[in-house]
Amino acid sequence: MDTSPLAPGLYIVATPIGNLGDITRRAVDTLERCAVVACEDTRVTGKLLNLLGLHRPMRRYDDHASDAARKALLAEMVQSPVALVSDAGTPLISDPGYRLVREARARGIPVTSIPGPSALVTALSMAGLPTDRFMFAGFLPNKDKARGDVLAELAGVPATLVFYETGPRLVASLEAIAQRLPGREVAVARELTKLHEECRSGSAEELAAHYTANPARGEIVLLIAPPGAAEAPDEDTVEADLRAALAEMSPSQAAGKVAKAHGLDRKALYARAMEFKA
Repeated sequence: MDTSPLAPGLYIVATPIGNLGDITRRAVDTLERCAVVACEDTRVTGKLLNLLGLHRPMRRYDDHASDAARKALLAEMVQSPVALVSDAGTPLISDPGYRLVREARARGIPVTSIPGPSALVTALSMAGLPTDRFMFAGFLPNKDKARGDVLAELAGVPATLVFYETGPRLVASLEAIAQRLPGREVAVARELTKLHEECRSGSAEELAAHYTANPARGEIVLLIAPPGAAEAPDEDTVEADLRAALAEMSPSQAAGKVAKAHGLDRKALYARAMEFKA
């Protein structure tokens, strides 16, 4: 292991999400050579460092940290290398750190990311849902109305939706998905990289029933398939809608209304509207 000093700055270090074997050599090397390790919980990170045989000073840092605590870390980075870790996985992915990184960059302090485990990417790679486009949206709200509003807002996003979730809230979230996004395939990935790793897929209703009977434990990634391609509108329906619109408005307005309703080309509909008027 290289024991030479690291350059001063901020080092974002990913740590295991369950299996200690997933720690990278570069992450261990960086933690060993940093002057301070900033972490969410010194007890959690202390346990990890002990398992790795590392002994480094730790300083608690989370999104509730005071401005003074953040400024103290920034001052440390000017003189020494500082590592930032979360309780598990890649820092800043639904974890503290955004403000610290932003202020470090604004001050010209070098920021280096040491990549590694991420529950988000691990779940996507094994769920069997489309991965060419995905949207990570953190945790769903705890309140029923707010949860439903978020799902309704994201319903039309043409990508796999990914959320983090907890065991006690899982069934309520699945029931909300069944109501707001009916017919979508859903996957529940839990205990990732651990002994009892599970990735179960099906409809939201099926999964809600399963986890009602078998309450989930551990940290969870919840994935929702993108909306399916809409069926092409029936020609008779389009013609009827266009004629009805022409009875109330100009051909241009009627074409625009029907094009928007059915997702069709406005110019083509305008040409048909003019034929009907002829």
